Amino acid sequence: MAEAERIIGTPDIPDAEGADGAEPQQPAGGPAPEGSDEPGSARSGKKKVLVLLGVAVLAYLLDLVSKMIVVAKLEHEEPIEIFGDWLKFDAIRNAGAAFGIGEAFTVIFTAIAAVVIVVIIRLARKLYSLPWAIALGLLLGGALGNLTDRIFRAPGVFKGAVVDFIAPAHFAVFNLADSAIVCGGILIVILSFKGLDPDGTVHKD
Repeated sequence: MAEAERIIGTPDIPDAEGADGAEPQQPAGGPAPEGSDEPGSARSGKKKVLVLLGVAVLAYLLDLVSKMIVVAKLEHEEPIEIFGDWLKFDAIRNAGAAFGIGEAFTVIFTAIAAVVIVVIIRLARKLYSLPWAIALGLLLGGALGNLTDRIFRAPGVFKGAVVDFIAPAHFAVFNLADSAIVCGGILIVILSFKGLDPDGTVHKD
């Protein structure tokens, strides 16, 4: 009986280091190796949110400072030629959307900008992708820049005209907030085509 128990209870398995010298496998459900950084970890998510906020603050401050300088130095003055007739700085007030579109719908565009900001803030809770953090940061900073004009500039709250000053030849006049929004939107389109989601996962259709 003792001999039978010995044979049954001692299956033919490799030793602790494996028959071929391989390291033993981590049991299922065991702790991850020290120093690993899983895509869904809280630490990784916080870093991406900080990147989003950093990009948004930078885009917002650049837009705000540029508009303050334009209003103080350029408004009601002759345009400044940067590259001859190809690019000028020409201060105008725009009651419409980006690039002067839809001046009759100022309140609607203000509401849309506010909704975009809320959506970006909600997405930030599930953000684990650095490219998405940069793209959403650009959108957030640009939306906040133009929304600030809508709220605080004449003719009134939520009806304020946005300060535009970048005037390329044969194109609409725009500002740095518009540029940030467009760059962020283009980056989001590229990420979507690549199948990269805000949570860091990659899907293929």
